[in-house]
Amino acid sequence: MTYDRSMAMNASDIDKEGWVDRFVPAEFLPYARLARLDRPIGTWLLLIPCWWGLGLAWASEASVSVPIVLWYGLLFALGALAMRGAGCTYNDIVDRDVDARVARTAERPIPSGAVTVASAWIFAALLAAVGALVLFALAWPAILIGLASLPLIALYPYMKRITYWPQAWLGLTFNWGALVGWAAAMDGLGLAPLILYLAGIAWTLGYDTIYAHQDKEDDALIGVRSTALLFGEASPLWLWHFYGLTIVLLAAAGWWAGVAWPFYIALAGMALQLAWQAHDWQLDDPADCLAKFRSNRWAGWGVVLGLFVAGIVERLG
Repeated sequence: MTYDRSMAMNASDIDKEGWVDRFVPAEFLPYARLARLDRPIGTWLLLIPCWWGLGLAWASEASVSVPIVLWYGLLFALGALAMRGAGCTYNDIVDRDVDARVARTAERPIPSGAVTVASAWIFAALLAAVGALVLFALAWPAILIGLASLPLIALYPYMKRITYWPQAWLGLTFNWGALVGWAAAMDGLGLAPLILYLAGIAWTLGYDTIYAHQDKEDDALIGVRSTALLFGEASPLWLWHFYGLTIVLLAAAGWWAGVAWPFYIALAGMALQLAWQAHDWQLDDPADCLAKFRSNRWAGWGVVLGLFVAGIVERLG
């Protein structure tokens, strides 16, 4: 199957039939799109590693209480929503000229002229302020670890200009919450959350390579780099490697932390879901790329559920 630019247009990341267009007032609609409220998958993929770290702490340490888990879980949800919006807005500011030349992103608020660059900066600052309030509600070790992620966030939009591995940098950035989640509950770090963090990076390398295949024709024309262009037709093989490494590292994190058996049942479910992605993926079909990418929320959710059930079993046992 050959790449069809018209298919890329049909796979646009602007959903004009969704709830945002139906319920958000017209004057706020461009900002809702800047924050990607119409496409919550990115928020989920930012939030899930936070819940992984928190869940790993819950499943491995009896002193982590239910109120702590619920409180931090809600804080992470708010923080992920705010910081994903701030990050997307910042990314759109930096990438506004590139986005204008890519079919999938040309209608985004900044390249389309719906939002000025100055207004976008103000909006990003407001969202970042909400994220900062959430961060400073955590324990000090988690605050310091969270602040350490700022250089990763700042540099991410430029990676596609200098390396074919921007997906790796995204993995470093998007999965930092695994460290913050553990540190919030445990007041420090350890080997288990570090292994968990590496698992998240491998996972991101897989799902964001899928995502990058939507834009590969435009990216090649304008000189933007990605693992989709680097791997080309060999991308499915790389996907098997990345996803296989994800499962191995998640299992290692659970084993090192002493997590109970329900986690491994959930992990087997994630392995099957990731195997389905790798086997069934149509890398030249942008709509299928988007669908496979979005399906990762369920893979990540399964691990969250497994960790929290494992914690309950550990306490009842």
